[in-house]
Amino acid sequence: MNLAALTDALPSLQAAKRSVVALCAAVVALAAGPARAESRAYVPNEKAGTVSVIDTAADQVIGEIEVGVRPRGVAASPDGKFLYVSDQRRNVLHVIDLAARSIVVEVEIGDSPEGVDVSRDGRWIAAAIEDANSVALVDAATRKVVAKIGVVGRNPEHAVFSPDGKWLYVSAELGSSVDVIDVAARKVVTSIAAGKRPRGIAFTPDGRTAYVACEEDRKVVAIDVARQKAVAAIPFPQSASGVSMQVDGKRVLVTDGKAGTVSAIDTATNTLVATVPVGKRPWNMAVTGDGRKLYVANGRSNSVSVIDLATFQKVKEIPVGELPWGVVVR
Repeated sequence: MNLAALTDALPSLQAAKRSVVALCAAVVALAAGPARAESRAYVPNEKAGTVSVIDTAADQVIGEIEVGVRPRGVAASPDGKFLYVSDQRRNVLHVIDLAARSIVVEVEIGDSPEGVDVSRDGRWIAAAIEDANSVALVDAATRKVVAKIGVVGRNPEHAVFSPDGKWLYVSAELGSSVDVIDVAARKVVTSIAAGKRPRGIAFTPDGRTAYVACEEDRKVVAIDVARQKAVAAIPFPQSASGVSMQVDGKRVLVTDGKAGTVSAIDTATNTLVATVPVGKRPWNMAVTGDGRKLYVANGRSNSVSVIDLATFQKVKEIPVGELPWGVVVR
């Protein structure tokens, strides 16, 4: 081939090369499996008025979102697009676009909102409204409050959906029971005797059992959801505050705010099996989707402790904003 013919053929050869490279890349991607979304942990900081954004691969803060005056409760939409944060001073629910890291709407929900949760189908958002002794039920599509459901317990702190979305379990700081809301009927149908000052709540993945931390009675109560009755009580050294569940449901994780620890309870035997020290006044927490790590908000340390759930050891302490209240992992 002479030089002129080679020059004429060059564009075709380059195009063929690009096609081969693209084909090889596609084969490699196919072999590696589907792309995984980046994992982030979001931490509302009460006094800082921000949400810290943590890269859970590097375990470091990569950004801050300005959210108002006193952010507390936090939850994420199942599709990972939105974050819902209650603002205790402004009495609103901030809806944050996570791609833009900015507030897109504020929903007025009532005086002094605290814990926030989202149903697994993403249809409903629930917020415990402390001063109104109620739970606000928000339509996630319209971002409108569709019901304000009065509860028996005073100063409700958490309202948590059962996995099937049928029930909302509500704990109240000045109560000794857990109120059970029928979500479809939008009313309290029973109250389950638990213990003084109930706080964090978590369900097993199958929805059969709920665990409730009772701070002043220094215990965690296991509730049989079908019978709506407490069936076990696990004592704690000093107090019991936040509750989270391992992905496999084999252990429930509980913070002791006074002792500065996180403990694991075996859900098969309802016995305490491990304890690890974290920061000062650990409160609410969250497990990563792969079940490998636990992120714990330490309110008085202004940090988040990272616990390796395979070894149940603290592997890192991440500085965040002032007075972190909780964590959610997208």
